[in-house]
Amino acid sequence: MRVFWFLLLTMVVVVTAVTLAVVGGGGSAVLQDVEPERFTDPLPASRPVGRADVEALRLPMAARGYRMADVDEALSRLGAELAERDARIAELESALAGAQAAAVSTGTDLFKQPGEGRPAEPGDRGAAPADRGEEAGR
Repeated sequence: MRVFWFLLLTMVVVVTAVTLAVVGGGGSAVLQDVEPERFTDPLPASRPVGRADVEALRLPMAARGYRMADVDEALSRLGAELAERDARIAELESALAGAQAAAVSTGTDLFKQPGEGRPAEPGDRGAAPADRGEEAGR
């Protein structure tokens, strides 16, 4: 019977000590309040967002998943980047289509390097010396 009372008293003391430690029974708080994890935008502001930036993006967790405001902020930033890229692609495609239409109407080669003349054909008098020597050897 004495063992029972000893174990009961010991258990009460241990439970009381743990409760006071968790609640902070003294003047100082044992468990300090933790700042909620806030989203710091790791997406670069000085350059366009790349695939590696999106893969490295980690959003802070909340009690029931992710914080909606942080997810909305990241998605709106990515949406703005994609819209900007789409506009730039459309601009470049229309410029290319205009250049191709102009080249077709004038008969110029778009892929010719500046300063290059018309490619020499085997029967041309203006053929390169290597071409003429090759023809003479046949």
